[in-house]
Amino acid sequence: MRVQDKSIIVTGAGGGIGEGIAKRLAQEGAQVLVNDVDAERGEQVAAAIRATGGRASFFRADVTRSADVKALVDAAVQRHGRLDVMVNNAGWTHRNKPALEVSEDDFDRVYAINVKSIYLATIHAVPAFRATKGGAFINIASTAGVRPRPGLSWYNGSKGAVITTSKSLAAEFGPENIRVNCINPVFNPDTGLSAEFAGGPVDEARRSKFLATIPLGRFSTALDVANAALYLASDEAAFISGVCIEVDGARCV
Repeated sequence: MRVQDKSIIVTGAGGGIGEGIAKRLAQEGAQVLVNDVDAERGEQVAAAIRATGGRASFFRADVTRSADVKALVDAAVQRHGRLDVMVNNAGWTHRNKPALEVSEDDFDRVYAINVKSIYLATIHAVPAFRATKGGAFINIASTAGVRPRPGLSWYNGSKGAVITTSKSLAAEFGPENIRVNCINPVFNPDTGLSAEFAGGPVDEARRSKFLATIPLGRFSTALDVANAALYLASDEAAFISGVCIEVDGARCV
């Protein structure tokens, strides 16, 4: 069991990549706090983990609200006695369209969910990590922050901010044994946001267009990302901080 008894929060875990991460970590012995704004879906994920012998519970919190994130961290400490890892997976995108056509409301939502959430997680989780002399953040960014595609300019920028901020935090908090790393997944047609990324239904033409950019010849899956998160959460990665793992089939080469 590679993360046996570790207390881990996974945000946005009511489906897609977050669900995959939560389930994989639980399989390897973690005590997982499943977070989402959708209580029904989040409870279902936690129940599914328990049904297979894992340990998980659900906590509803909006990652763009400071009081909610504080309550989420407090819940992990209260339920598990400590917090070891926080996986900041919750994310959002605007529709794939020209930069000038993205509304201010859409821009604000993208940056609130993708970037402000990292700020709030840092503000509230670092004290919990300090209490146990260490911890780890795993921030789910995107290949969009490294090799941006047209039509997603503001989303691309938000993920670039996550990457740069994560590296800066790794340098700042390293002396306190707090690690900060990123995972950059490539396009996954099975996530709830895939049509937004693609600019419409993911039909065969759009699938082919995205697939042509991935040298390994397939899309990423939730399990691909979850396996990377498992490594970064484990003690095997005790000396790994400030890095981004591209889970992208060589898309960013």
